[in-house]
Amino acid sequence: MAMVSFKVRWVLDGQEKTSAVHYDRTSAEQRQQELAQSGATAVEIFETTHGR
Repeated sequence: MAMVSFKVRWVLDGQEKTSAVHYDRTSAEQRQQELAQSGATAVEIFETTHGR
């Protein structure tokens, strides 16, 4: 069974970025808040599966 985790995607200075690390849901939500507070826009969490 594959482990489900989350990544964060955002736009900063006109460039779309995606987190290099995998988060659990709580950590992804915390990172989402940090990015939004730092001025990033279009901050979203998405589900990903290790090994795919």
